[in-house]
Amino acid sequence: MSVRELVVLGTASQVPTRHRNHNGYVLLWDGDGILFDPGEGTQRQMLRAGVAAHDLNRICVTHFHGDHSLGLAGVIQRINLDRVPHPVTAHYPASGERFFKRLRYATAYRETVKLVQEPVAGTGAVLAATGSYTLQARRLSHPVESYGYRLVEPDGRRMLPELLAERGIGGPDVGRLMREGAVGGVTLDEVSEVRRGQRFAFVMDTRLCDGVHELAEGCDMLVIESTFLDEDESLATEHGHLTAGQAARVAARAGVRHLVLTHFSQRYDDPSVFERQAREAGFEGELTVARDLLRVPVPKRR
Repeated sequence: MSVRELVVLGTASQVPTRHRNHNGYVLLWDGDGILFDPGEGTQRQMLRAGVAAHDLNRICVTHFHGDHSLGLAGVIQRINLDRVPHPVTAHYPASGERFFKRLRYATAYRETVKLVQEPVAGTGAVLAATGSYTLQARRLSHPVESYGYRLVEPDGRRMLPELLAERGIGGPDVGRLMREGAVGGVTLDEVSEVRRGQRFAFVMDTRLCDGVHELAEGCDMLVIESTFLDEDESLATEHGHLTAGQAARVAARAGVRHLVLTHFSQRYDDPSVFERQAREAGFEGELTVARDLLRVPVPKRR
């Protein structure tokens, strides 16, 4: 049975707290595991959350500030120590190549796993296409080069039983119709409808920009930073971040089904205020204010 679930490893921004580890998120998607922004302590948080190195197929780094990348060294070494039996692909801003190499080879260890480096440059790109998803990147607005990531599942077809029955299609012929597109003069379009593929986006450190809106558009789940509360919007803009209200307005405008707020400044200790400001900003969908070690299922298909 396929699993589509976000595992939150850490929710702090620049400074961790007693209750918030540095960033770290794993998206489990039909047998693939994508690790986003491994900050310090990610390897231990994976252990606590029940995520193994073997679960990881990709690592996606938005940018090379420490709270988003200092855990790379430990994670890469753990992947090799555990002899993960498949290649692992790493995506990150091309401008940070020197930082990635320093973290990859921070100390001595034996390399046993193929780690494929696929950096991102320009305004963004399609990074990978699998049978289960296409992985895209878009440029964001932060003091250092930063990218957000988006997964898009290919659209499928949903068979309509009443229309199949009307046209006398049943049993093995249903499978033939899906494979071949027509059976006995009945076409697939006549007895089915498009089943929209799911969409997931991961947006970290950024001001409001076109990339934020492009990544969020039509998402079933949007994981987005809300470093500051709305009363500190000037600080957010100065340092290249979003507020809870800004993130919520992006989600509302984009038609997001499930909004996950995260990456909180250490200056705030009451997470309920983030939820309140997001609701006041007009977001009416499912809303999660992330906490460490939380598991959040991706919404079921429409």
